[in-house]
Amino acid sequence: MAKHEFQTEVGQLLQLMTHSLYSNKEIFIRELVSNASDAIDKLEYLKLTDEKLKSIETTPQVNIKIDEEDNSITISDNGLGMNEDDLISSIGTIAKSGTKSFVEAMTGDAKKDSNLIGQFGVGFYSVFMVADKVDVISKKAGEEQAYKWSSDGSGSYDLDPVTKDESGTVIYIKLKEEEVSDYTSKSRVETIVKKYSNHIAYPIFLNYSEEVTEELSEDDKKDGKEAKKSIEKKREQINEATALWTQPKGKLKADEYNEFYKTISHDSSEPMAYVHTKAEGVSEYTTLFYIPKIAPMDMYRVDFQPGVKLYVKRVFITDDEKELLPTYLRFVKGIIDSEDLPLNVSREILQENKVMANIKQSSVKKVLGEIKKLAKDEEKYKEFTEQYNRPLKEGVYQDHVNKDAILELVRYKSTNDTENMISLASYKDRADTEQKAIFYIVGEDEKVLRNSPLMESYKKNNIEVLILDDKEIDEVITPAIGAYQDWTFKDITSCEAPKTGKTEEETKEVEETFKSIVEKIKSTLGEAVSDVKTTDRLSDSPSCVVKDPNDPMAQMAAMMKSMGQEVPESAPILEINPEHNIVKSLNGCADESTIETISWLLLDQAKMAEGMDIKDPVAFVKRLNTVMAKAL
Repeated sequence: MAKHEFQTEVGQLLQLMTHSLYSNKEIFIRELVSNASDAIDKLEYLKLTDEKLKSIETTPQVNIKIDEEDNSITISDNGLGMNEDDLISSIGTIAKSGTKSFVEAMTGDAKKDSNLIGQFGVGFYSVFMVADKVDVISKKAGEEQAYKWSSDGSGSYDLDPVTKDESGTVIYIKLKEEEVSDYTSKSRVETIVKKYSNHIAYPIFLNYSEEVTEELSEDDKKDGKEAKKSIEKKREQINEATALWTQPKGKLKADEYNEFYKTISHDSSEPMAYVHTKAEGVSEYTTLFYIPKIAPMDMYRVDFQPGVKLYVKRVFITDDEKELLPTYLRFVKGIIDSEDLPLNVSREILQENKVMANIKQSSVKKVLGEIKKLAKDEEKYKEFTEQYNRPLKEGVYQDHVNKDAILELVRYKSTNDTENMISLASYKDRADTEQKAIFYIVGEDEKVLRNSPLMESYKKNNIEVLILDDKEIDEVITPAIGAYQDWTFKDITSCEAPKTGKTEEETKEVEETFKSIVEKIKSTLGEAVSDVKTTDRLSDSPSCVVKDPNDPMAQMAAMMKSMGQEVPESAPILEINPEHNIVKSLNGCADESTIETISWLLLDQAKMAEGMDIKDPVAFVKRLNTVMAKAL
C-alpha cells in the first residue's frame, strides 16, 4: 500500500471540510456529479478526435447508488477517468488557482472559513463534509491499469493499482453517522439532483433497494397467510438530461438558470445577471453567460481559471481557453456552443478562426449590454461596481472597439460625492460647459487625494475632480483614454491650475517680487526639483509639488508601467504660494541657514501631502526640530 502526504494547502482544506460548520452540505453531490459530467464531456470529445480512443463504445451516464445497510453513497461515471499522475495532481495537490485563492483566504476561524465555502465551490474536497472515508477507483480511457485512491480526510492518502473493467471513475463515500439518514434516502438524493443537476447533459441514474410487499389473493387472505416481503434492486433516471442552453428561453425559469449556473461555476450563490442568446444566419451558435455576485477569488491571479466552456454541436471542446472572451471579462461564467466550428478545433484555430472571432465580438456586446441593463438599477449597479469596476477599466485600455461603451459603464470616486461613485456622463452633465476637460488625481490613498493641496484651487472654483485611488491601474489606463465625448482627461498634478482672475500684469508682478527667493530655493534644492515657481493654485497651503509635463521620463512612465518595467523617479516641480505667510516671511529673510531649512521643509511637506516618500526622513525631523526650537 503506497502512502502519500497531502500538499500542505490540501491538508488545510480537508481540515476545514472535515470539521465544517457549513449548513449546505448537500452541494457535495452537485460537485461530484458536475465533475463526472466534465469527465464524460472530455471522453466524448476524444472519441471523435483521438484515433486511439475512437473504438471505445460507451453510453454516457452518471450512476448514484445508495446503500442503507452499508451507510454509503457511491457516484460513478464512464468518462475519461484518471491515472496515477492525474489522481495525485487532481486530488493530492491543489492544481487550480481558484482553490489556492480559497486556501489563502482561510483565517483559521472555523465559522468564518465555513462561510467561504459558500463563496467558492471547492469541488471534490466538499465530499469530506459528509464522509468518514472516501475511495476513488479510476481507470483512464486507453490505459490498462486502474488505481484506487483512499483517504479519511486527515494528513495522508493511499494510492494503489487495482483492477477495473471500464474507463471512468467510481467514488465510494462511507458516510458519517450523522449524515446517513440524509444521503441514503432516495427522495432526498433525488430532490438534490433535480435541484442542482437536472440539466446535466447526460442521464443520471439512481440505484437503490426497496422493500416490496407481495399482494395476497383473496383466498390466501382467508387462509390467514402473511404477505411476503422482498428486497428489489431498482434503477431510475432522475434528471432531464438536456443541455439547458439548448432549451428555448421561453421554456426556462429563473430557478433553472440559477441552478445551472451553480453547477457550472461551483458557486453557492445565485448569479447577479445572465444573458441567453441563440444566433442564426451566417453563423449559428448559442451562448449563455452569467455574471457572479461575488468576483472569482482568482480574478487577479495570472493563472486564473477561465469561466467559459466551449462546445461544438453540444460536444465539449475546452474549459481552459482564456481567449474565448477578452481577459477583462474573465469574471464571466458560461457556455459557448457553435454549430460551425470543426470538432478538432485547436487553440491556434480558435485564435485565428473568423467564426470564433464573430462569436467573441458578438458575445462581448451581449455581456456589455447586460451590464448596461444592470446600470439602470442604482443599487444593483453599486454591487456590480464593487466587484468589477477594475476589470472594466482594463477593458477601456484593451478593447478599442468597445471603448466608448465600456467608458459609459465605468464608475469613479469624486470630490462632489463622498457616498457614491459617478459616471463620466454625470460628471459632464453637472460641469460648466466651458470646462471641456475631465480633471482627475491619481494616488494610493483616497483620504490623501481628497486633502491634497492641489485640490484647493479646484474647490475654490467649484470644479469637480475624479479621485483615482487604484494607482497601479489608474496611472496607466487613464492617460490612455484620451477623451470622453470630446472632453479631454487632465491630471491635476501636471496641468495648469484653474484661472484665478488675475491679469497678466498682476501675475508678472508677483513673479518679479518673489524672483530672488525662488532662485535661492531652486539653488538650495538642486536636482531634487526640476523647477521652482510661484503659483496661484494654492489658498491654504504654502507649497505643492506637480509633475513636469515636459519631462520625457514622466511622459514615458505610463508606457513603461504598462510593460511592467521599473520607472525611474522624476524630479517634481515645486510650486510656492506667494499669499502664504511662510512664503512671504521667507521672501524677506536674510538668514541663509533659515532659507535652506525652510526650502527643504517646503519640498518635503508638499511631497508628504501627496503621499510621496521623502528621501531623508531623519534630515526632515532635524529641520523640523530646528524650526520648532526657534519658534519657542
